[in-house]
Amino acid sequence: MTQQAKRSVAVDFDQVVKAFGPVQVLHGVSFSIEPGRVYGLLGENGAGKSTLMKILAGYEAITGGVVRVNGEPQHFGSSRDAEALGIVLIHQEFNLAEDLSVAQNIFLGHEKKKGWLLDDAAMERDAAAALAQVGLQIDPRTKVRRLIVAEKQLVEIAKAVSRHARLLIMDEPTATLTPGETERLFKLIAQLRADGVTIVYISHKLDEVERVTDEVIVMRDGRFVTRAPTSELTRHQMANLMVGRELADLYPPRDAVVRSAAPAMQVRNFSVPGWADNASFEVRPGEILGFAGLVGAGRTELFEGLLGLRPSSGVVELQGRPVQLRNPRAAAKHGFTYLSEDRKGKGLHVHLGLRQNLTLMALERYATPWLHPEAERGALAAAVKDYGIRTGDLDARASSLSGGNQQKLALAKVLQPQPKVVVLDEPTRGVDVGAKRDIYFLIQKLAREGLAVIVVSSELMELIGLCHRVAVMRAGRLVTTLDADQLTEEELIAHATGTAH
Repeated sequence: MTQQAKRSVAVDFDQVVKAFGPVQVLHGVSFSIEPGRVYGLLGENGAGKSTLMKILAGYEAITGGVVRVNGEPQHFGSSRDAEALGIVLIHQEFNLAEDLSVAQNIFLGHEKKKGWLLDDAAMERDAAAALAQVGLQIDPRTKVRRLIVAEKQLVEIAKAVSRHARLLIMDEPTATLTPGETERLFKLIAQLRADGVTIVYISHKLDEVERVTDEVIVMRDGRFVTRAPTSELTRHQMANLMVGRELADLYPPRDAVVRSAAPAMQVRNFSVPGWADNASFEVRPGEILGFAGLVGAGRTELFEGLLGLRPSSGVVELQGRPVQLRNPRAAAKHGFTYLSEDRKGKGLHVHLGLRQNLTLMALERYATPWLHPEAERGALAAAVKDYGIRTGDLDARASSLSGGNQQKLALAKVLQPQPKVVVLDEPTRGVDVGAKRDIYFLIQKLAREGLAVIVVSSELMELIGLCHRVAVMRAGRLVTTLDADQLTEEELIAHATGTAH
């Protein structure tokens, strides 16, 4: 491949079809991508966006139709074939080896050598340069398993940048990033575009699509719907095109909370060494309490401490009784459950079936003493109906579901033990606007049924639109709690960054 050939990449999708067994997920998709532009690729989860991009990047084989790159038909046997043409995909789900260093991950499969030996010094030097490009200041010798989620995302981006991509596909790249990290990424996108790199930007954050893209391409149900200059579409129009209908109000109306009701959960002077210091809060039945803060503020670690997953100290009362929660199973027995922000790592066993995932936290109900698959199947059928989980096969694996439907399954799973208090950590990360609305209304339904719901989120508008109160953490301390009538983006950011008056 010559440097001349790698300078620009134009792509034509011509009647592209993709089927997984009897299930067809792409139905004759046709559109083109011109060099040196930033495209927003939009669609609900399950629309086929990621599948189409995996075909382009060599991770999936095409079933029918043609993909042309610079006018030549291509049938990539692997991602290496696509990378040889300058096409690189940054996965939504991390594709990193946890026990290798950052530098080793960046050059995995592309190792630099000095004679017969690996040139670790050169790889560490070049990895540091790639990390600097994305604004991540860490030692490239650090093991990936020691990084927080946001840092892993930046390593994925640095890995792609180091491959000198000419067409870079970014699948939900800011899902875990702070506002500052997101700004650095946007500057990098502008720099790459100026260098002639084509970028396909897949995101459910329509404000970002509006800001960074030149053109929007919309897919729905495995089909191409439309394309238009970004400047000609409002965010509301983008959302309507994605779901194929007029999208009503995104957030449900807020019900009143009975302030005189006894708290469902009280936490006093709770500390998680290195992460949270002396936090105190309470949440009542029927209340949706938000937790805001920058990445690294200690929100997730606070709740992992409350679950017994981290060393901790302090007082926890559930239903007015002091409790000692040594592990998540003990917490569930006391009526307290938690949905992890890491849906595929900690929330679900994606290689198991839907019913096995659903009933995992409440097996004693379905095993008396032997497991009753029919009872599990009945519970799954009810969950599919109650939570709007879209699946054509109750015996399917969790990995077959779209991101939004996986999130609904994970939510149903943590509600199986019938808790009184549930914590939802980043409940809509990586899901589309239609699924977000579904999840918001499910959360409201839980509160109406008398559950105390805690929502940890990096999306400020989500907290403002959904919560009765929002607690703000900064550098491990809970610095303030704001009522609904005090909630604005500016106010939350000011407290999260320490600039509030």
